[in-house]
Amino acid sequence: MTGTITETRAVTRDDLEALRADVRAFLRDEIDRGAFEPDVDSWMTGFDPEFSRRLGERGWLGMTIPQAYGGRGRTATERFVITEELLAHGAPVAAHWIADRQMAPGILANGTEEQKQRYLPGIAAGTSFFAIGMSEPDAGSDLAAVRTRAVAGGDSWTISGTKVWTTGAHLAHAMVLLARTDGRPEDRHEGLSQLVIDLPHPDIEIRPLESIDGQAHFNEVIFHDAVVDSSALLGERGKGWSQVMRELAFERSGPERYLSTMPLLRAWADELRTHGATEEQRVTLGTLTARAWALRSMSLQVADELSAGRRPDVLAAMVKDLGSTFEGDLVDAIRSSSGVAARCSGGSRMERLMAQSVLHTPAFTLRGGTNEILRGIVARGLGIR
Repeated sequence: MTGTITETRAVTRDDLEALRADVRAFLRDEIDRGAFEPDVDSWMTGFDPEFSRRLGERGWLGMTIPQAYGGRGRTATERFVITEELLAHGAPVAAHWIADRQMAPGILANGTEEQKQRYLPGIAAGTSFFAIGMSEPDAGSDLAAVRTRAVAGGDSWTISGTKVWTTGAHLAHAMVLLARTDGRPEDRHEGLSQLVIDLPHPDIEIRPLESIDGQAHFNEVIFHDAVVDSSALLGERGKGWSQVMRELAFERSGPERYLSTMPLLRAWADELRTHGATEEQRVTLGTLTARAWALRSMSLQVADELSAGRRPDVLAAMVKDLGSTFEGDLVDAIRSSSGVAARCSGGSRMERLMAQSVLHTPAFTLRGGTNEILRGIVARGLGIR
């Protein structure tokens, strides 16, 4: 069984269009019957386990996981079509998002046979949710400065330290943790390892962090000498840095990096179609649409590179940098051109979407690595000093 995601069969344009039509019809039906209301940034805040389960039943999760592990054995391009439609419609996908996006390929690439059999079927079914244990209070964007430590003790690991900005940890069934297993913090990339930690755990404290919109999907996670089995090690001891770097290509390059505010753009386009548009508004709408299309092409290229087993780290960083900047620019442009006021409650759908967008915008260029850090990755990758 291969440990990487590969294209398993040829897919035609007609196949992709048929799949897209199926997903759109499903989402229109879900919206029409009131199962969800489209929201901005729904992949971060729209936690709906039942919706995730329905996607799993339709075979729209775990698309690239081999069938032997409960997945669909489909292509990364088909998965892209599905995630693109889910994001564009503002569907509540936060419950399964992290697990399906990067934990599944990470476990598939680095996990033991036992770990694959244990975790991958639940991810594909939309019933197993994951958190990412990377960021720390004193590390900021300097991921290599993590101080959380896992000490080996025969048949167990004892973990101490703190993670922060851990999305969905209070609702997750497991966390993939980056910790120092060897050496000192000064050793930087050397001596880091990944572990899969089942949640909840009696010695792991999860504290909610309230964001500016009053929601608490972020968390601080504190490990009070938490003991886990030695089998929790994911991949090779001391190789956590290289594993995480491969994993981050999945995190940084997906369509969520430029489609978080797409429901706002679509709602505005609907209003212009109904009530008419000025020349300036048509230009603004066209410019935003063109930028989104260019970013889509870049993101698709990353998906192709990942499917071929290559490491498109630089292109993934570019997608995240340009995409998250675009998301904020979109909010500013529509707010200026439309004159819509942001209202957290009451008001029109456009006013509520605008409020969500304004409140979420500050996080766009921070999560998944700050844009300043990503530009350094791009510069080094291009040989710029």
